[in-house]
Amino acid sequence: MKKYFLILLCVMSLKSFGQGYKAQIDLFRKNYMNEFLEDKNSPLKKDDLQFLRFFDADSTYKVTANATILSDASPFVIPVFTGKGTDYLRYAVLKFTLKGKELELTVYKNVALSKMPQYKDYLFLPFTDETNGVTTYGGGRYIDLREGDFNNGTLIIDFNKAYNPYCAFAGGYACPKPPDENHLLLAVEAGEKMFANEKKH
Repeated sequence: MKKYFLILLCVMSLKSFGQGYKAQIDLFRKNYMNEFLEDKNSPLKKDDLQFLRFFDADSTYKVTANATILSDASPFVIPVFTGKGTDYLRYAVLKFTLKGKELELTVYKNVALSKMPQYKDYLFLPFTDETNGVTTYGGGRYIDLREGDFNNGTLIIDFNKAYNPYCAFAGGYACPKPPDENHLLLAVEAGEKMFANEKKH
């Protein structure tokens, strides 16, 4: 009897964790949508938000990576979809396992933003994967990070928080292209999907 009670407790705990995690992601996405309405340069208006699509929250896409902070990295240009590129530094290399595969991504730091006090700790994790052009935006997706997210050589990557650049919704934006080194050879079925309405021009 005791054995079955313990099993029941474990099942209930897992269910509770799943519900709590979904609520966290729902809140993240609600805030994400609100930011479109707060940004004067936003490509979307209130009526456009109904066309945003997301994969269901899936905690298996939240992984802990081993992080190596890079020192003495030289600035390089990340191209953008339209216009000139922007200078970035390679800030850290992340190694992690996702869906049974050993993977690696590089985190970047925007040189210009890092000189502004309010953005000095902002980091940028752009990536592409096998869903691009199928269920997600063809140009890849982004994850925002901060220097404080690194903890004793590790970093949590939550692909449920991956979002589309403004270029996915409208033309005329200078969105950085994820470098080739940040292509993942698997389908990341988490985060934001392809916009469900016509792209604005």
